[in-house]
Amino acid sequence: MLEKEKEAIDEQAALFSVLADPTRLKLLRLLSQQRESAALCVNALAYRLGVTQPAVSQHLKVLKSAGMVKGEKRGYRVHYFVKREALNKAQGLISQALQLSEGEPGENGTEKLKSEIK
Repeated sequence: MLEKEKEAIDEQAALFSVLADPTRLKLLRLLSQQRESAALCVNALAYRLGVTQPAVSQHLKVLKSAGMVKGEKRGYRVHYFVKREALNKAQGLISQALQLSEGEPGENGTEKLKSEIK
């Protein structure tokens, strides 16, 4: 396996690990629907998701370390929003991870599957 391909697979696996938690997916969806000017704080996120504030903070920590979410201090609270460029990159990595390779017949089972369907 090429080194570049191995690095891509490692990056994809790390992304899937971040996205594997349903609460983090809900957080990303909620934050992606907000404009940056209407970013939400931990209290508002916890209320809307029906989870505790410490749980939201822990999930935000994971999302921030993955570079998908950014916090901005506004007054006494930190308000969070998604980093659009990070979501675009994540979509590309997911798409790349799920692409089927087109190899020689029988190399990836495609020919066998086609013959079984006929």
